[in-house]
This record gives sequence, structure tokens and C-alpha cells, in this order.
Amino acid sequence: MKQFAKPKVAVAKVEAQLLKSAREFFDKHDYTEVVVPHVTRATGACENIDTLFGLNYFGKQGYLTQTGQLYLESLIPDLKNVFCIGPSFRAEPRVDNRHLTEFTLVEIELPCGFNELLDHIEELTTQMVFGVAENCKEELEFLGVQAEKLKGIKNNFQRISYTFAIEKLKEQGFEIGWGDDLKSKHEAKLVELNNNNPVFITHFPKAIKFFNMKENDSDSSIVNSADLILPVSGEAVGSAEREHRHDHMVRRLKESFMLKQLEKRGGSIDDFSWYLNLIKDKSNIPHSGCGIGLNRITQFVTNASDIRDTTTFPLNKETMV
Repeated sequence: MKQFAKPKVAVAKVEAQLLKSAREFFDKHDYTEVVVPHVTRATGACENIDTLFGLNYFGKQGYLTQTGQLYLESLIPDLKNVFCIGPSFRAEPRVDNRHLTEFTLVEIELPCGFNELLDHIEELTTQMVFGVAENCKEELEFLGVQAEKLKGIKNNFQRISYTFAIEKLKEQGFEIGWGDDLKSKHEAKLVELNNNNPVFITHFPKAIKFFNMKENDSDSSIVNSADLILPVSGEAVGSAEREHRHDHMVRRLKESFMLKQLEKRGGSIDDFSWYLNLIKDKSNIPHSGCGIGLNRITQFVTNASDIRDTTTFPLNKETMV
């Protein structure tokens, strides 16, 4: 067995293999890699505007990006399947075993429906994990992980609705109601109830999700969204079918808590004007996508209890390199 100078060296090899396996998946399915901006307007934000790192961009308000989602969406009409891999910055004040202020995000967008999206995520995640099990056996052994155990991850991840999950958690004695966001303790219990296998939680309440997640056709109080919950790491993938109808998009954005947060910072709906105009003029085709937190996949693969042990150079409020 190789004598690794530091655990970080073994983790670096695991991270590299996860990304290599992801790119092999993208080549197989004819994806185009897109380089997205890392300094953006509010269009680079996830749900919570308050976690954006702000900066002065030549006298204008700019932010360090959290997601390349909207930029990827803009290229679907011309390129079809697209992906990007890059940093996501979160002004996360908590210093604990679950949060970083910078991490790597793997994102895909493609012209497909909700169920097909989940199939893509399942195949991609499985291929990434299998790639490590096959090609990083010595690194895994050094980290105390059995490669063969990772091969036990199987396709056909269970899919349960958010509503079903809430009822199951109530049965287990949790004080939680419909409309509440799921915490790490809830995710851990749901994985346990699924025999410690990965599980998709689908169809979250519209009020707690991103403004361009598509409303469900049968129930407008929920959106066609899914989080993939893994053993050890919890939520590793956030995904959804996107709203492609311009009038619905504008209404959802105006009603969103996200816009209210942005307005408190001095921003407005104009921050999204290029994206809204694009949907109106060009990108009005059904499409879906997701963001995969590389560190959460690494945490699952390496069985690390602390997210800071899943990357070579962890960054949080108290640590800079």
C-alpha cells in the first residue's frame, strides 16, 4: 500500500477521481462543458441572498457566485446537455462539521422532464462512486474505507415525497410540520429508515424553494424538485424541473422571499432582467437540472464525519489559506 504523507493527499486523489468519473459520464451523454462567471449579479445566487459574498465591482454591486444554473440554462436551446464545475461561495457564519464557505459544485442542465433528470442524477452519482471504488482502492484503504462496500450502492434509489417524509418523521417523534425545511437530523433518520441507502426526497413546498422550480401540474403548492440524501453526508444534490414559461417565472420571482431579501440589499428584479428576457425570447423549452456538492459526495465515499476532511484546503469563517 502507498504510504500517504497526509490524509489530505488521499482525499485529493479521491476528489480527482470523482471529477474524472463525472466527466466520463458527461462525455458519454454528449454534454458540453461551459465556463460560467464567478463574479455575478444576483443571478449567481441560490435561494438565500443573505449568504452571498458582496463586492464592489467597479462601482456596481457584485457578488461571488454560488451557482452557474441560470447561465447554463441560457445555452440549452443551442447546446442541449450542458454542465459546469466550479466554486460556490457561501457567507456561512457557522463553523462546524457541515459547512464550508467555498466548495466545488458540479451542475447540469438539460432539456428533459423531472423523472428523466432523477435518472441522470442517479446514474451520474453511481458512476462517480464506482469510479473511486475501482481506481482509489489504496487511498480508501488508507482512509479506513472498504472499496467493496461502496460498490453496494445500487441504482433505483428510493424516491419518496416530502409529504411522506414529514409523516414518517412525525411517526419517529420529530416535531416537524408541513412547510418546514429538513435539517441534517431529519435527513439522517430518513436514510436510516431506508436501510442506510441513498434516497430522493421529492416535491417540496413551493414556498421554501428557488423561484424558477416548476410548479407541479396537479398541486401548485409544491414544485417538481428533489434532494438526493446520502448516508453520512446528507443532502448531496439539489435538483428540479425548471419553470420555462415567462409569465409564470415573473410572477414567481415577484412573490419570492429571495427578491425581498435582494431589495433589502438595494437590488431589484432588474438584476434578473437578462435571464427573464432570455426565457421570453429564446429559452422557452422544458428543461431540468441540478447541483451536486462534490464535498458531500466525497464525505459519503470517505465516511468522513467532518466536511472539513473532504477537501485538501477547507475554508470557513475561521480558516483561510
